[in-house]
Amino acid sequence: MIKSVNLGEEIVITTKNRVGIIADIATMLANEGVNIESISGYEIGKTGKITMVTNANLRIVGALRKKGYKSVKETEVVIVELENKPGALKVVTTELKKKRIDIKYLYVTSSYYGGSSRMVMQTSDNETAMASLTKYVE
Repeated sequence: MIKSVNLGEEIVITTKNRVGIIADIATMLANEGVNIESISGYEIGKTGKITMVTNANLRIVGALRKKGYKSVKETEVVIVELENKPGALKVVTTELKKKRIDIKYLYVTSSYYGGSSRMVMQTSDNETAMASLTKYVE
């Protein structure tokens, strides 16, 4: 059920929450020719937090800072390509539970049923999580 497991980098933007912020970021990335591979956004009070994986993180971090986003950083994440079918999430989470690895957060994007899904997660031990999940790659 697992197609691939890799360590990757995720861009984390923390900013004042306002209407249209994701549209502004999406427009900027589109104008730069950068693909957003995964994205999550949410508010915490008056603060907005956006996490995303792109195909050009290094270039975009600098561009975001130039646009006035002060809190932009990259963090290490585990990126898991899964088959999009029942039980795929169970395989990942059960293995991490057995290894006593805490999932700090995760989000999943998927295509159509039967296709593939991409899980982005940060854990208490990304290296061990990656190594543990690699044995399930089909």
